[in-house]
Amino acid sequence: MPRQMLFYDRFDSPLGLLTVVRSAEGVCYIGLPNASLPGIEAHLRRHFAGSRLARSERPFSKERKQLLAFAEGRSKTLDMQLDHRNSAFALEALEAVRQVPYGSTATYGDIARRMGRYGASRAVGRAVAANPLPLAIPCHRIVGSDGSLTGYGGGLPMKKALLRLESRTP
Repeated sequence: MPRQMLFYDRFDSPLGLLTVVRSAEGVCYIGLPNASLPGIEAHLRRHFAGSRLARSERPFSKERKQLLAFAEGRSKTLDMQLDHRNSAFALEALEAVRQVPYGSTATYGDIARRMGRYGASRAVGRAVAANPLPLAIPCHRIVGSDGSLTGYGGGLPMKKALLRLESRTP
């Protein structure tokens, strides 16, 4: 079986350096500024076994345009084909996170209840912590049960900045 090729693009944004990885089916990883290529490759080895990663010769113009507009506060949505592979529970949890509206927040317990899995807030937290597509699946909108900011792959200052960006009135 031939190896699947995954291509990546890196570019500066108001949030810092972003990395986007695409498979033939869609965006499979969005790396925030603190994401290293070895860390990205480790994730891809786990979820896209046998794949090879190479830098794209051409920028991902559609993804760049959308992510830059989002990071600049000019767009409230990211409409890109996603290709993320995970357990059925994690996929369900991340889809519920994806439904949290722009400018809103939800708790891990809220997400568990939306899934009909009362008491699964810790499992939701684990799924959210492993989100390979931050921004496209807006895990920065998920907060602790008391409304406090909890961990975020891009760091709490970035989470706070994203929530502040989304709370601005146009």
